[in-house]
Amino acid sequence: MSEADREGADEAGTEREGSRSSERERIRERKREELRARLEGASNDGSDAGGGDERGGADDETETPTEPVEVESAEEFQRLVADHDVVLVDCYADWCGPCQMMEPTVESLAAETDAVVAKVDVDGLPGLAQQLGARGVPTFIVYANGEPVDRFVGAQDRAALETAIASGAA
Repeated sequence: MSEADREGADEAGTEREGSRSSERERIRERKREELRARLEGASNDGSDAGGGDERGGADDETETPTEPVEVESAEEFQRLVADHDVVLVDCYADWCGPCQMMEPTVESLAAETDAVVAKVDVDGLPGLAQQLGARGVPTFIVYANGEPVDRFVGAQDRAALETAIASGAA
């Protein structure tokens, strides 16, 4: 393969990766907006902004987001835990190296499991972080049926978090 062919192949690969990345970002933004609208509707009038899901029942389980949910308040956190069977809470800090290292794993768990992944910035929400007992970052807490059932401090391997999520769902 000539130098020009290799450069062309590299550019095509970079372009494909860029389009996949931008598509992923568009999907993430759409999901964020849907969740934000649903949460705002629930807090404004006590009902689901969409009037229930497509299956028709307002009592049906709330749809599980396919990407991590950035928690904005203690009230939003409480709603997430109350509305979903299993929630993996990631207490993190932007400056934390192990937190940054765990980011791809956290994102894939959100996309590939039935658990909601809630991200709590310990610097942005110190009161909630204290309430959750996050004394080190990252701290992962698994909630099942509204109750904390497992806790991990520090970087974890994916298998440990998957096992905890599966145990919470069982």
